[in-house]
Amino acid sequence: MKIQRLTYLSLGSNQGDKLKTLQKAINDIAENIGSIQKISSVYKTSSWGYEGEDFYNICIGVSTYLQPENLLRKLLEIEKKHGRERKKTNEYSDRKIDIDILLFDSEIIFSKEVTIPHPRMLERKFVLVPLVEIAKNTLHPIEKKQLYSCLNSSTDSSLIEKISAKLIRPIPLTEKYNYIAIEGNIGAGKTSLAKLMSDEFNAKVVLERFADNAFLPKFYNDKERFAFPLEMSFLADRYQQLIDDLAQFDLFKNLIVSDYYIFKSLIFAQVTLQKEEYTLYRKIFDIMYREISKPDLYIYLYQNTNRLLDNIKKRGRDYEQNIEASYLQKIHDGYSGFIKTEQHLNTLIIDVSELDFVNNYKDYKQILRKINLHNSTIST
Repeated sequence: MKIQRLTYLSLGSNQGDKLKTLQKAINDIAENIGSIQKISSVYKTSSWGYEGEDFYNICIGVSTYLQPENLLRKLLEIEKKHGRERKKTNEYSDRKIDIDILLFDSEIIFSKEVTIPHPRMLERKFVLVPLVEIAKNTLHPIEKKQLYSCLNSSTDSSLIEKISAKLIRPIPLTEKYNYIAIEGNIGAGKTSLAKLMSDEFNAKVVLERFADNAFLPKFYNDKERFAFPLEMSFLADRYQQLIDDLAQFDLFKNLIVSDYYIFKSLIFAQVTLQKEEYTLYRKIFDIMYREISKPDLYIYLYQNTNRLLDNIKKRGRDYEQNIEASYLQKIHDGYSGFIKTEQHLNTLIIDVSELDFVNNYKDYKQILRKINLHNSTIST
């Protein structure tokens, strides 16, 4: 299990649109470092150690799974992205963005790459004032004093002014949603995405147990004969799994990600069952459906048919190799109908036909960005 750590960062800017630069840096930190827990007010101070434009300074608290060296590396990348040019000299100068690691939990680190706590943080009121605002009672791990006491003892007499402008805290995905269901056609990549998100957010993952279904290989060889027992066995198994897993509260995981939703059973049943069989199946389904928790977000991964067939071929399950394009189209049509009629679900459709989110990290991040930007308002 990955361990989440709380780090405090100092951000400053004295060039260009300073507020805009700080907000962009905050957004990038939220996307690449971890969830931002707190953001201080913005403080204006004179340049430190040289004559230059006034700085805008803030401090933020971030929960991250990164180790300190990786944290520093990613912060340097964010600085560079937003125009920071680090010079080899130690002289102070103007900068579009400056990001420093102040604290990393209660750890004391002296390495070639990073020193924590920041060795000069107690000398600088432009660091201590915003930091005390969001972490007043946190202990400085070397001084063994609370930060507000460190501020009271500071000999820095420079002026610091709180301004009225406010920066926006990006809401992390784990605060937006408790339960995300990922759906898609056969071979769309829903299981792969569920696993990636589970690892990214230390979430509990609920994966469909299709590999254990003895009817599945028989169904692909003789669909008419084995359609009803297959769909009934899937329905019973999905119902039992969701009832059990969604009812369990995990103290260490506040997000559940599943690679299916119970309505999948009805979609496939519409395609595979005869009319009389489907009527009976629907009666049983409706009884079960009332007992199932609904996801806070329902994601449908769309892949074009040719890409689906390629994915099915690559993963090499013998019983899937005879699946036809027409069958995949029927499944997609079933999902399309479901999405149009089930307006009480918070639905997000993502076209992944041109993305390789399993092997390309940028593609995966693009999907997460779409999820984070999604408007969670649903129809009532």
